[in-house]
Amino acid sequence: MRDGIGNMSKRGVESRRWNGRTKSHVAPDITLTSLEPIQQGQWAHLPPELLLDIISRVEESETTWPARAVVVHCGSVCKSWRDVTKEIAKTPEQCGRITFPISLKQPGARDSPIQCFIRRDRETSTYLLYIGLVPSENETDKLLLAAKKVRRATGTDFIVSLVADDFSRSSNTYVGKLRSNFLGTKFTIYDSQPPHGAAIQQDSGSSRRFHSKQASPRVSAFNYVVGTIAYELNVLRARGPRRMHCTMNSIPVSAIQEGGTAPTPTSFPQIVDKPFSPSPALKGKGPSTDLNNVNLPKLPVSSQGSAEPMVLKNKAPRWHEQLQCWCLNFKGRVTVASVKNFQLVAAVDPSHNVSAAEQEKVILQFGKIGKDIFTMDYRYPLSAFQAFAICLSSFDTKPACE
Repeated sequence: MRDGIGNMSKRGVESRRWNGRTKSHVAPDITLTSLEPIQQGQWAHLPPELLLDIISRVEESETTWPARAVVVHCGSVCKSWRDVTKEIAKTPEQCGRITFPISLKQPGARDSPIQCFIRRDRETSTYLLYIGLVPSENETDKLLLAAKKVRRATGTDFIVSLVADDFSRSSNTYVGKLRSNFLGTKFTIYDSQPPHGAAIQQDSGSSRRFHSKQASPRVSAFNYVVGTIAYELNVLRARGPRRMHCTMNSIPVSAIQEGGTAPTPTSFPQIVDKPFSPSPALKGKGPSTDLNNVNLPKLPVSSQGSAEPMVLKNKAPRWHEQLQCWCLNFKGRVTVASVKNFQLVAAVDPSHNVSAAEQEKVILQFGKIGKDIFTMDYRYPLSAFQAFAICLSSFDTKPACE
């Protein structure tokens, strides 16, 4: 049942959100507003100490999916259970586990990478990100994110969603997108929400053309630039793997310095289910705005000042004489040679005071293990969404880079 163009009714969203939670997707972490009455059942009156003990035991025992869905179920009982669950369930950086949808926008673990894999469907041009080492035989893998490839006249878009069957920008499952240029050598990562703790600098033209009160609260008014990816041209057709640089505008280079921290959002933007109607003062004033044609905001500026963004680069491979190919140590996570395989490390200047061990640490690695199956292992300070977007850039055609 549809409730407006591109928007599903609340009843339909709730049904899909919880009926297939163990096998499909993570439900959007929607912030309740005053327009939504909070239903408190009989379970809301448990003693706080008992409730804290129950949820703590559940969180400690169910560490992997699909069993970890029980933690999400605890957060859906009522408001008091949800508040306690969100307090106990730590971020991926702290515990190395993904629990709520907002975990996909939070930095990964510091000590060890979070291991995922991507399944490509050539017929539908979709890419599904699951958590886990490799695909399971019983198909109970936990879907984290899905992307759909959309070709345009001037490039390619990869639309990223929380579900595999709804890639509308007006949906509350929309996460962001990746956009390429015509040659497939430069990509821009757009997030559906501004980076946590950052002030967004907008185009003066876009602020004049688009009034915030004229947009429905259901729709993301803007996409925010959080990173760019550049592949080096290979004009001379020299032998070797692709070379790339990723500038993460939403992550300062100080995040990988000793004692540094990366931006960590705590919730998705508020979503109001009540239809929006403009005030009489706004009716008839100003031209109607097509969201797809609105100028996008410029790069976010850190609230701490002009912080230098973190840059990632390819880890240099070595030439194997016996195998006659370029090799990298993927520690068994990649088994098939492919031009798409890569490892990314921090590209830092000596003045940044980043330790040698931190510079050698692989922040993101991606590689092929079978037909249309690829592994993706990421760690702090990247989030699952940022890592997925970087890996998606490897799937686009790049005749000028190979």
